[in-house]
Amino acid sequence: MISKYKGKRIRLYMKDNVKLAGALIFAPVFLLLMILFWKDHLWSLYEKGIEHIFQNLTFNVPLIVTSLTVSIVVPAAILFGWRYIFRKYSKLKKIYHRQKIARMILSNKFYDSKSVKSRITDRMVQKITYFPRFYYRVKDGHIIIKVAMDMSRFQSRFLELGKEFENGFFCDLVSTDMEDGFFTYKLLYDAGKNRISIDDAVVNKGSMKLMKHIDWTFDKLPHMLISGGTGGGKTYFILTLVKSLVASGADVRILDPKNADLADLEGVLKGKVFSRKNGIMMTLRKSVEDMMSRMDEMKNHPNYRTGENYAYLGYKPVFIIFDEYVAFMDMLDFKERDKAIQDIKQIVMLGRQAGFFLVAGAQRPDAKYFADGIRDQFNFRVSLGQMSETGYGMLFGDTDKAFVNKDIKGRGYAYAGTGNIMEFYSPLIPNGYDFIEEIRLAKEGTQGAQAATAASGSESAQVTTEEE
Repeated sequence: MISKYKGKRIRLYMKDNVKLAGALIFAPVFLLLMILFWKDHLWSLYEKGIEHIFQNLTFNVPLIVTSLTVSIVVPAAILFGWRYIFRKYSKLKKIYHRQKIARMILSNKFYDSKSVKSRITDRMVQKITYFPRFYYRVKDGHIIIKVAMDMSRFQSRFLELGKEFENGFFCDLVSTDMEDGFFTYKLLYDAGKNRISIDDAVVNKGSMKLMKHIDWTFDKLPHMLISGGTGGGKTYFILTLVKSLVASGADVRILDPKNADLADLEGVLKGKVFSRKNGIMMTLRKSVEDMMSRMDEMKNHPNYRTGENYAYLGYKPVFIIFDEYVAFMDMLDFKERDKAIQDIKQIVMLGRQAGFFLVAGAQRPDAKYFADGIRDQFNFRVSLGQMSETGYGMLFGDTDKAFVNKDIKGRGYAYAGTGNIMEFYSPLIPNGYDFIEEIRLAKEGTQGAQAATAASGSESAQVTTEEE
């Protein structure tokens, strides 16, 4: 049986991988330049022999200075360029990654050694007698690290290296697996390459595509919580959700207490957009009543089956898009706030089976408005833009994830129900994209498709009647 390729094994010498790579570049260039400068002397040495050279030895100082200067400066410039290329291109980063793993093994003392007498210095030195088997490879945009489970005294620690790899490589841990005597860590490498355009963010069978490797499967992971500061891309992301959901034929209800960008959709989604307090409170209450009514209908439906959801019975999903949720709660008095939170709680607790889903946006998800387990019901959570450690804690809870802020609009982190927090990029929006017009076209397209379906059904029924 041919064994599977595990990757390149991490060796002790790899702790100086970058220096070795630099030396392999510097030395050949230095030697080549020196040969070019001294080619005449080397040819003379070849023709007349070394004795002739020593008999007529003269020091050509300008040539010595020039050759050494050029032969050092040029390789140094190449090395400087190498550092730039090294940082930019992922293939060359593998060298750096393997160095990091080798140094991690050494710094954590995942090895055994013994004292032996050096044959050169006649002194006692440390010789490594056991070095663990770590293998590294990159495949399909993922870093795969395999660690041999060899029953060493470090074995239990080898199972707990996920966070070290995540933080050390600035990657996201996707999965772990035990197979053929190896524990495998799989990390997503360069998440930005998995970004999609807004036209690819489509809804299909209870799921919305948000990145190449991330889907919001709202039928299984209901309710989304979005957080982010000004300029982080939160509003564009919410508008992207609205466009995709409207195009799918879903019932979309928008609550925008700040009467800002989402409120501009009032002319397109008539009767579905609310920005005043009374309208928002009424929509929350009506959504709860509609949900309860649907649950009763589902129970009495002739095709009802235990365990099946709204989609099985042909109902459309309902999405309540609630931007600036915390800001709205701050506007209410105690009695109104308690009433609104009770409605929110019923939707997030009971909505999944009936097809009622809440998408809440807030600059900071203040815990006091997500009490009584409400926050835990938001199974998909997204942060966009720069946030403080406190903000990340409010959104994702206690975690030892190392959050890194980058000045990229629409970039942040997401928890998609996998147990890991991953780097996230919202769908790309082309320059000059007109959300109002695109959502209007999406709505008209949906209405046209529904009308065609209804007409087809009517014709089929008429043909059946005539045949009878």
